[in-house]
Amino acid sequence: MSKVYDESSVRVLKGLEPVKERPGMYTRTTDPTHICQEVIDNAADEALGGFAKRIEVTLHRDGSLTVADDGRGIPVGLHPEEQVPVVELVFTRLHAGGKFNKKDGGAYSFSGGLHGVGVSVTNALSTRLEVEVMREGQVHRLVFAGGDVVEPLQVTGTCGQRRSGTRVRVWPDARYFESPKVSMQELERLLRAKAVLLPGISVNLTVEKHDGTEEVRSWNYPQGLPGYLAELCAESELLVPIFSDARYCGKPGDSDTFAEGEGAAWAVAWTPEAGSGESYVNLIPTALGGTHEAGLRTGLFEALREFIDHHNLLPRGVKLQAEDVWSKVRYVLSAKVLDPQFQGQTKERLNSREALKLVASMVKTPFELWLNQHVDEGRKLAELAIAQAMNRLRSGKKVERRKSSGIAILPGKLTDCGSEDIERNELFLVEGDSAGGSAKLARDKEYQAILPLRGKVLNAFETPRDQLFANREIADIAASIGVDPHDLSEPASVLANLRYGKVIILSDADVDGSHIQVLLLTLFYRHFPQLIAAGHLYVAKPPLFRVDVAGQGKARPARKLYALDEDERDGMLARLRDEGVKAEAITVSRFKGLGEMNADQLKETTMATDTRRLYRVSIEDGAEAETLRLMGMLMGKGEAAGRREWMERHGNEVDVDI
Repeated sequence: MSKVYDESSVRVLKGLEPVKERPGMYTRTTDPTHICQEVIDNAADEALGGFAKRIEVTLHRDGSLTVADDGRGIPVGLHPEEQVPVVELVFTRLHAGGKFNKKDGGAYSFSGGLHGVGVSVTNALSTRLEVEVMREGQVHRLVFAGGDVVEPLQVTGTCGQRRSGTRVRVWPDARYFESPKVSMQELERLLRAKAVLLPGISVNLTVEKHDGTEEVRSWNYPQGLPGYLAELCAESELLVPIFSDARYCGKPGDSDTFAEGEGAAWAVAWTPEAGSGESYVNLIPTALGGTHEAGLRTGLFEALREFIDHHNLLPRGVKLQAEDVWSKVRYVLSAKVLDPQFQGQTKERLNSREALKLVASMVKTPFELWLNQHVDEGRKLAELAIAQAMNRLRSGKKVERRKSSGIAILPGKLTDCGSEDIERNELFLVEGDSAGGSAKLARDKEYQAILPLRGKVLNAFETPRDQLFANREIADIAASIGVDPHDLSEPASVLANLRYGKVIILSDADVDGSHIQVLLLTLFYRHFPQLIAAGHLYVAKPPLFRVDVAGQGKARPARKLYALDEDERDGMLARLRDEGVKAEAITVSRFKGLGEMNADQLKETTMATDTRRLYRVSIEDGAEAETLRLMGMLMGKGEAAGRREWMERHGNEVDVDI
């Protein structure tokens, strides 16, 4: 290994090189199905916009795959700035595409493609890729190999003026994948879902056999989502008929909070078995769910809870939770979101906070109406949810709530929760009484408790255990969580009296808040290590900035966005500029602390389980010795010289916002 590290050691990856060097950052590398899906999704985006009526997919004998649509066809003229054919840009440049501009006049209002990354990744990870575009009476052809142009764009024929579309054939490069074959099961599921979610669109798959024959499969669901869900539930007993509907903003009586066209379509059934389902955002499958699924759960729960309250069906002492309604649900959900924020390029989970409110508001009113029109079925669902709640309460009472180490009285400033379910309960350690007041208003009283901490906690790294309780804040923390100070060598039974499944550090997003966070982490690392080992300690990440975007007509309602730090703020502002939002329509404000947030803001960004950012504290396997050394150097009273040396060595890595 070379010991030389100079200016020439730094390498800058250009073009599609980043994809080839680190393909796992851009796609799944188990097999090439996802890079083929990127091409199919582009065709589906044309259908979603109303420009295509047919999607044809062919899996060839040689392992390549062709996707053809009758959409508008990718533009073939020169880009006004880059002076390169647009179709070539789309396949060879990361972050080049027609889906950034979502305002009036943009090529796409709703699409699954967001980053301009998808098909360029497909091209980079293919030995060969052929593109054929029919547009404006001409047929154009362009060929790539390994992401590079090998046959420049040229006109190869003519077609009718009214004919248009795009045909892409992909030969995935087996070097980048564990298995070179496209997953037939996943491909069929993807195409079937497109047919379900795009009524009136013809979706066909042709599979070429090695014996020279072909097998053609077509999907058509005239009944849409309910027909598809009925097929999924064919072997299950339905407790009530399928509830399905679709609602989108812009219709009379719809909410003006969201952009025109945003909304959701869904089909929901209840079965005796455990629930499961499929969800999509702008036709993109979200295998890991996300905030749109949380919105469906919230809408169903709130409507059924109001039905139960109206008919006085809830027994005394029983409190319903969303999971009591959701646990037996089978569902298919398709959400349309103007600017969806996904987790990673594979887009398997939706993170957009606004999607929760959007889907919940779309679902709640129609489900309330359905329940009142089907009272007998509504009572069955109420009985099912109440039975689930009573089972949960019985199992929760098996865990006896105890006080820690003989302390009979909990701290007076602890605002406790009502639930007996230790695993679900959460304790927020909040910086200051002011923030504690906001947190009390923002919390869910059922399972979230608040303990305000006054000032900065004692640096307990070198404090003897028998002197810990001399500090009032530490004594209150120990009494609240129900655990005595201990060593890591002690058995896990030291957590037998634990009162909360999650202990969450909640401090300001500034430097002082980070200092308090480090002091608390030091306390738990040194004197409550089993909490960390068992995964009970968490850090909440409140935002440092709020970005207000003024409304721009019905298509662009006003928005409130939140950023954790300067980098996220700058990225957010860059995205808004790409969308064409004017600078004067953007206002950036900086939170001075948690106490400055109102309860709704604190709940949405930091405390609500579906929209907050929460990080579990853990120590990597094998890193215990290094962690102890580093903590000792940073927090030890006699380590000033080591700290100074460390700060001088790493000081240039700190970003300072002046």
